[in-house]
Amino acid sequence: MKAEQRIKELGIDLSLKPKPVANYVPAVRVGNLVFISGHGPLKKDKTLMSGVVGRDMDEKQAYQAARLVGIAALASLKGEIGSLDKVKRVVKVLGMVNAVPDFKNHPEVINGFSDLMTEVFGEQGKHARSAVGMGSLPRTIPVEVEMIVEVEA
Repeated sequence: MKAEQRIKELGIDLSLKPKPVANYVPAVRVGNLVFISGHGPLKKDKTLMSGVVGRDMDEKQAYQAARLVGIAALASLKGEIGSLDKVKRVVKVLGMVNAVPDFKNHPEVINGFSDLMTEVFGEQGKHARSAVGMGSLPRTIPVEVEMIVEVEA
């Protein structure tokens, strides 16, 4: 099944495109690779979700935040390449979790992002990944994710 059709079936709205908060662009294409900048969890009201995992939100809420990050990243990717049907493979993901020092389930949080990529792209959505904890993230967002995607020429 094509990614664009799958997005519609999942009821995902990609019209909310995050705007950079500093001097960078959301995505850069180099040959057949697209590098997606770190994105945060963008809510429907166009604000970023905030909070520290383990203090302000639990693991399930953080998983949902990571899913929102995935939607924002897909919106930027689509903006760069025109159609998600051009994606050949999600190659690499770096997930960062703003968590209390004793939080240990960073991979489970970032699964919110990874599970979405697999839902949208199937086997091509499975990727290499790092999931790490951070002492803080910009604007106190709970999750930030960046990714590298291979696309058709």
